[in-house]
Amino acid sequence: MGASMQGYSTIGTNNKEAAEIFYDGVLEQLDPIKFPANDRITMWMSKEDKSVILAISIPYDVEQATYGNGTMKAIALNSHEEVHQMYDKAIELGATDDGAPGMRAGTFYGAYVYDLDGNKLCFFNFGS
Repeated sequence: MGASMQGYSTIGTNNKEAAEIFYDGVLEQLDPIKFPANDRITMWMSKEDKSVILAISIPYDVEQATYGNGTMKAIALNSHEEVHQMYDKAIELGATDDGAPGMRAGTFYGAYVYDLDGNKLCFFNFGS
């Protein structure tokens, strides 16, 4: 049996329409395929390998969506410039800053924001 760290993350939302607008804008530089799975879930997938980059969902139990303390979705990018572009777009669309783009540790270059529902996101690049 093998295991892979690659998978996908689903984050909760209390306003799917607003979250879709936010993530359509934030993820546009990745040129993803948008897949509205049903009335509760929307996914954005990579055109290259059809892997899911991110999914948003109204909670299945229809209770209030909440963010996890210590939970974060990280999106790998190809360059420092892409980190800046994604960060700037997120801020433009209403995200809250939690760390402007910059070097963090070794060759890790990252930026941090909270989305409209308080979910923490990291946009990062290693070494370029």
